[in-house]
Amino acid sequence: MTSLGTTAARRTGWIPYAALLVLFWGVWGAFSSQPTSRYGYPDGMVYIVWSITMIIPAVAALRGATFDRRPVAAAYGLIVGITGAGGQLLLFKALTIGPAYIIFPIIALSPAITVIMALVALKERLTRLAVIGVVMALVAIVLFSVAPSDEGVSTGPYLILAVLICVAWGVQAYYMRKAAVAGVNDATTFGWMTISGLVLIPVALIMMGGFPTGFPWQAPALTAVTQVLNAVGALFLVMAMSRGKASVVAPITNALAPVLTIALSLAIYQTIPSGWQTAGIVLALAGSTLMVYTTEKSAELAEV
Repeated sequence: MTSLGTTAARRTGWIPYAALLVLFWGVWGAFSSQPTSRYGYPDGMVYIVWSITMIIPAVAALRGATFDRRPVAAAYGLIVGITGAGGQLLLFKALTIGPAYIIFPIIALSPAITVIMALVALKERLTRLAVIGVVMALVAIVLFSVAPSDEGVSTGPYLILAVLICVAWGVQAYYMRKAAVAGVNDATTFGWMTISGLVLIPVALIMMGGFPTGFPWQAPALTAVTQVLNAVGALFLVMAMSRGKASVVAPITNALAPVLTIALSLAIYQTIPSGWQTAGIVLALAGSTLMVYTTEKSAELAEV
């Protein structure tokens, strides 16, 4: 009975960390634009501050944990770190040359890449209800990214960058799960993510043409506060991925975090969600409910 109970707990162990991820990233999403909108703080500096704030949860995670020195841990950790941080830098560049209303819907498809890789390479299996939930969550993610615009649809190098970011972040989530399957602990994977982010700081400075000055102290301070939420959320993503199926965790977290962001924006900024966002909220909640329900049901059956 104890063994069955342990198995059931493992099946649902990802849910608390996914919930914490949604909480941190949802709040972060509501306030992440403040440094730029209030003080004109460059996105490149936001990246640099973010990479530095990653140290805080990394130290907390590594305290009491053993850093895995195996080559496989370093390989997976660097893949996760470079794809994540590299994607952030490419996004910074893409937004300077292309419209966000085209870029973000493309990037929003990254969980689909994670799902496909997990189903094919990791042989993850989903019930029919879970598949429906995944599809609903993926559609919701795209709907959250749809923004009305009077501009004509144009093409350019930013489309290539958007596709590269989508692939990078899809691959990142897959390798988080693959690292866990290989026995790499969460602290080690996140440690490599932090190292990767810090290593790419010079690249961000080059992209900005040097270190920008002339901003009040409130700009980096506000950035640090918001990006700590982002960094801690990233740690919870690693922890959720190590305990749950990538084909479920990736779409459900990417779908629910915007729901909280929109709810907070409504309460704080009196921002009314668009029709697309409202439809996305409904699909996100319905899809996540289906996925959590099937996970809990599987855990109950495991105990029988």
